[in-house]
Amino acid sequence: MPFDPPSAVLRTAGADGWTLVEPLSYVGSRDRFVVPAGFRTDLATVPRPVLWLVPPAGRYTLAAVLHDWLCTVGIRTGAVTSRQADGIFRRVMREAGVPVLLRWLMWTGVRWGALADAERRPGWWISAPGVLAVSLLAAPLVLPSVLLVPGLLVYAAAERLVSGEDWGRAWSRAARRPTDDEAAVHD
Repeated sequence: MPFDPPSAVLRTAGADGWTLVEPLSYVGSRDRFVVPAGFRTDLATVPRPVLWLVPPAGRYTLAAVLHDWLCTVGIRTGAVTSRQADGIFRRVMREAGVPVLLRWLMWTGVRWGALADAERRPGWWISAPGVLAVSLLAAPLVLPSVLLVPGLLVYAAAERLVSGEDWGRAWSRAARRPTDDEAAVHD
C-alpha cells in the first residue's frame, strides 16, 4: 500500500470528526503527499440518507483523509486543483482495493460536492459528462434514499422537542464548530 504508515492514528475531535495524530504519507507512482499530524478530517463526507450504502469509514479511509487534505491545503497552496484532488481520491481508492462501483460512486459524490463549493467549482464542467453518466447509472441505487429524508427531518424535530432544547440556541451551536471542551461535555 502506498501509505506510510499503512494505517492512520486518529483522535476524536468531538462532533467535528477526527484529528490525525501522526503524519500520513502517500507515495504513489506519480504523486507524493504528506498529511501532517494535527490535520482535522471527517473521513468520508457522506450525506445521511446514503450512509447505508457508503459508511464514513472503510477501505477508503486513508484515501478520504488524503482527499480532505488535498481539498483544503492542497488546493489553497496550488499543489492540486479540485479536479485533480478528486481524481487522486479515485486512484488511491483503486490502489486500496475499493470495489469499482463504490469508488466511482464516491468520486461522483465528491465531484457534485465540488460544484456546490465556490473554491472547488473551477474546472467542474470538464468532468460533468462523467459525473452525469455515473449519476444516471447510480440513480436506481441512490434515489430510494431520498425517501429517508422526511424521516430524518421528523427525527431531528422530535429530538429537539424531547430534549427541550431551544431551537435558536441549537441552530447557532450546530452552525459553529464546538471547542474540544464543549464536545467533551456533550459526548
